[in-house]
Amino acid sequence: MSAPFRFPKFFVTNPSPCPYLPGKVERKVFTELSGRHASELNEALGRIGFRRSQSVAYRPSCIDCSACVSVRVLAAEFMANSTQRKLLRRHADLEVTACKPWTTEEQYALLRRYLAARHPGGGMAEMDESDFADMVEQTPVRTYLIEYREPSKNGRPGKLVGACLSDQQGDGLSMIYSFFDVGPDARKGLGTYIILDHIIRAARAALPYVYLGYWVEGSSRMAYKTQFRPLERLGRDGWRRMEDAMLDAPIDELINLPVRRDRNRPLIDA
Repeated sequence: MSAPFRFPKFFVTNPSPCPYLPGKVERKVFTELSGRHASELNEALGRIGFRRSQSVAYRPSCIDCSACVSVRVLAAEFMANSTQRKLLRRHADLEVTACKPWTTEEQYALLRRYLAARHPGGGMAEMDESDFADMVEQTPVRTYLIEYREPSKNGRPGKLVGACLSDQQGDGLSMIYSFFDVGPDARKGLGTYIILDHIIRAARAALPYVYLGYWVEGSSRMAYKTQFRPLERLGRDGWRRMEDAMLDAPIDELINLPVRRDRNRPLIDA
């Protein structure tokens, strides 16, 4: 006889300054992901707006504020605009590998450069190698670190220019955290390209969604997420398409990306 399912215990963090909206205070509700049913629990919570961090699932639970909204891309219906098509062509030579969640010095060095350039005062700025290993390796679900490299030469791997920690769920891919080269000589648009690559991977594997985390209305740091369409947002009445997001782009600039759907094709080769 299998062990009975136990309803998870939830906890609430102490209020702290909001990293997205000045003058606001954030609070999170969270629960531990452990045991035989960790994967099922993570997916069930993901469908109601939770995100995973190591072995914890969390979501905002702020007083008098609901600006953080869970969003996901409808992969099979995704429409690339002209800028996104250019990025797909520009970075088509990158070699992409889905790796098991095990960290390397090269990955950590790339993360440090990314944080120093993009988030020098952020909560991850002081992350050391042990912290990075915990972020990647402490996972109770099906997780991969997807690497993006320059073309290999003479049988040697090319330079690592991007990486994304991602969970593969029954209904899609959940992008946990991505980082990439942002130096003066770096390729342009790598962050957007990594998202595009995830959308294409999900569509090819007949996975309906790519979860992008939280979109925060009024935060310029999160505005980029509305560029991936069609996009759904989670509200009190469930997931609903963000029709208004289509208003700022002419329809004739959008095209469907051709993808070959094959449920038997493995999404991950690691």
